Amino acid sequence: MSTDVGIDQAARSKASDNTRVRVAAVQMASGPSVTANLEEAFRLIEEAAAKQAKLVVLPEYFCIMGMKDTDKLAVRENPGEGEIQNFLSETAKRFGIWLAGGSVPLISPVSDKVYNSCLVYDEHGQQVARYDKIHLFGLSLGNENFAEERTIDAGNRVVALDSPFGRMGLSICYDLRFPELYRMMGKVDVILAPAAFTAITGKAHWETLIRARAIENQAYLIAPAQGGFHVNGRETNGDSMIVDPWGVIIDRLPRGPGVVVAEIDRAYQSSVRASLPALEHRCLLAC
Repeated sequence: MSTDVGIDQAARSKASDNTRVRVAAVQMASGPSVTANLEEAFRLIEEAAAKQAKLVVLPEYFCIMGMKDTDKLAVRENPGEGEIQNFLSETAKRFGIWLAGGSVPLISPVSDKVYNSCLVYDEHGQQVARYDKIHLFGLSLGNENFAEERTIDAGNRVVALDSPFGRMGLSICYDLRFPELYRMMGKVDVILAPAAFTAITGKAHWETLIRARAIENQAYLIAPAQGGFHVNGRETNGDSMIVDPWGVIIDRLPRGPGVVVAEIDRAYQSSVRASLPALEHRCLLAC
């Protein structure tokens, strides 16, 4: 038995039940109909709530994966109003859960672009956080060509917030490739990383990036993803997962719509940080 596994088991054995809470990552294969996507999201959120999840996180583009990139412009919403935001608020309140909409297209100052925004609602249906995706995905590899900057206006603010699950940091998809973003959040206990990774980049890098961000921040990482074939011909990687502060994948779903559920254990997290105080050992600080 390796030393790593020994530390992991010893830490878990000291955890107490009152520090544990169940969380969920929802996997979808969204299409061009907002109404159909919200119906599917509701079904999966209901499933997560039935499994006692108190925090449910939807994937990036959960509300629309259009036939073309500009389709999301037609359904963009003003902050605080609109079908998508009303759905998130009402669903969170209905099930008494914290609910994160992986990304919602919101109005931006640029007429032909939107903000790609992660919105978080508490159990009363109140919006408590908004994060506009900072890093915009670009890829030119064989038949895969993406340029999010054509339709998305980049955010410029790092977002972390206090929650019943600990200090929570918000990110979206391509952000995972930029570890400095997570360092700028400060010490966070839970990281949300809703995504729509392509099949090609996902197979190569998804698990590695998710586990690395969890390990280096000694945080739980909740990574809901788009997973499967979409009406627009795109294939997304899926493999939604929840990873613990030691980098262990607690649960995952390789393909297709579904729910991944796991426990966040704050006592275990504290023991990991006490055993290996890497966050306290950090020497290189931002200028």
